[in-house]
Amino acid sequence: MTVRKIIHVDCDCFYAAIEMRDDPSLAGKPLAVGGSADRRGVIATCNYEARAYGVRSAMASGHALKLCPDLLIVKPRIEAYKAVSREIQAIFRDYTELIEPLSLDEAYLDVSDSPHFAGSATRIARDIRRRVLQQLHITVSAGVAPNKFLAKIASDWKKPDGLFVITPDEVEAFVAELPVNKLHGVGKVTAEKLGRLGIRTCLQLRDWNKLALVREFGGFGERLWGLARGIDERAVQTDSRRQTVSVETTYEQDLPDLASCQAQLPQLLEELARRMARLDASYRPDKPLVKIKFHDFTQTTLEQAGAGFDLASYQSLLGAAFARGNKPVRLLGVGVRLHDLRGRHEQLELFAR
Repeated sequence: MTVRKIIHVDCDCFYAAIEMRDDPSLAGKPLAVGGSADRRGVIATCNYEARAYGVRSAMASGHALKLCPDLLIVKPRIEAYKAVSREIQAIFRDYTELIEPLSLDEAYLDVSDSPHFAGSATRIARDIRRRVLQQLHITVSAGVAPNKFLAKIASDWKKPDGLFVITPDEVEAFVAELPVNKLHGVGKVTAEKLGRLGIRTCLQLRDWNKLALVREFGGFGERLWGLARGIDERAVQTDSRRQTVSVETTYEQDLPDLASCQAQLPQLLEELARRMARLDASYRPDKPLVKIKFHDFTQTTLEQAGAGFDLASYQSLLGAAFARGNKPVRLLGVGVRLHDLRGRHEQLELFAR
């Protein structure tokens, strides 16, 4: 099997870093980018000075100010962030065309066949970090590994402004010590279930055979078996295709009950229809979905195969989702899971040869 060379690059507190770069008077002060507290805003990101107080992304701005009364909150400048992101992408393309952006501030690069630096992924990552700092005056962290799963973990290993490398020979020992909640796809619920089974590290997970894990976790059990051994065959996807279209709103006052939530649906669906109309013909609506964030910041998402996309179908889906919490609601979202017709056509051609 050919060993791949994957780099995961992740900008350090990206939005905040650009704000501090463009306004040096902000440097060294607790800073967050997000919505204002008096409009029930949420923190998008914050610098490390703010994180020292416990401020985190997705936190309510009001709560962040309670943790850090001196916190400066500035409004996002999305166009400025997009412009910097494009410049970073241009640097990436000097080393490889196999780039999978995950967001404005992070991406996977497959440099397995890159001719630069005699094919050394470590030296390529080091040079990317140098150029981003010199040209754009922000820092990025990078992880180098034989696959995407490990490269992403590695990029976080020495944050901020760090580089960490996991060579093929180091994979087995490195993964053995990993807590299972570091595994790709393991969320809070799965981590808790693994803990109840006495599995807290990948070394302990290796004691379970594949069949036993499939019995406990369904299809995801097979992936758990592979990740515990550092196996991840996912390729870097250069053609990023939409999986969903959605629209959501955070309300200044909590919606107290299901009826008040249902009353918001027509407006949300009207905006969703506008966004759907902008899609090209290579997508087909697959499943409707709703998202609810309750007043205590717990949230749930529900989708249903075979359901319609009319108001009544979304009302039914919203009712089922609301019943999971039955609490006042601060955010509502509606969306559509998409079926990629172009992907289906390409698969058919592949098997027709």
